[in-house]
Amino acid sequence: MNNDNNIDFKDLWKKQTINQPDMKDLLERVNKFKKAALRSLWIVNILLLATSAFIIFIWMYYQPQFISTKIGIMVTILAMMLYVFVYNKLLGEYKNIDSTQTNQEYLHKLIVIKKKQQFLQTKMMSFYFVFLTIGICLYMYEYASRMSVLGASLAYGITLLWMFFNWFYIRPKQIKKQQEKINSLIVKFEEINNQFES
Repeated sequence: MNNDNNIDFKDLWKKQTINQPDMKDLLERVNKFKKAALRSLWIVNILLLATSAFIIFIWMYYQPQFISTKIGIMVTILAMMLYVFVYNKLLGEYKNIDSTQTNQEYLHKLIVIKKKQQFLQTKMMSFYFVFLTIGICLYMYEYASRMSVLGASLAYGITLLWMFFNWFYIRPKQIKKQQEKINSLIVKFEEINNQFES
């Protein structure tokens, strides 16, 4: 009877086996996360570079007369190139995730990625949208000046409405989705690390 009261729960906890299917599932989720992130990165690169090339083509083909149009084009392209440059810094982080890492290394890498994503989603995205809006508005001025007041108002109104919709509706949904993915992985790795440390 006395021996039953001296059960060492900590020792029993240490002896329990970690559920391997859960670890395998977690590594598959990390791999999926990595592939989706790399695919997203390449899509953004291709789309922004193609958009920049198209804008330069329009500049060369239509030969805008106003300096505001040319400044608008340069500001828009600059905003896109800076965003792509900073976004591409995540490429190395994603590529460095591999199956030979320890749980601690996975956790550390995911936390680093999360911090870089937060910088991208806040400061860089704000910079991008502000300069993109300024660039587009400057670009449109030459063409809007040839329209009636109603036409110019509609052109600017629809453009700005679309940008506000992206900023206040689409961007927060994308940020929330990205954060949920990485946070769920971080929580799982923290749980596993805590089990090993106990």
